Amino acid sequence: MSRSQAQRIADVLNAVERCRRYVAALDRESDIAEMAEDAIERNLQIIGEAVNHLPDEITGAHPEIPWPQIRGFRNILVHQYFGVDIDVVRDVVETHLPPLAEALDGYVVID
Repeated sequence: MSRSQAQRIADVLNAVERCRRYVAALDRESDIAEMAEDAIERNLQIIGEAVNHLPDEITGAHPEIPWPQIRGFRNILVHQYFGVDIDVVRDVVETHLPPLAEALDGYVVID
């Protein structure tokens, strides 16, 4: 079943919020940090997949967002999972997700 544009945007925003909450746990004991890393990576995959299906009218309206890199990072997480650097993941969450959420916030509509 295909998801609507509004659902995909909501998916992105929900996943961004989860990543923001989970990133603090990366500094905790090893088991908790490991679970947080897994959860963040899964949510980053969701973001990449949802962004891949957004129409050009949205992505084109926000050239400041690195759409191809978001899609590409999802592919790295899925296909090259063994080479993922947690410091890069943390940087993505802390630096790059807030502008993405801000860009998509205005598009939230109820289907």
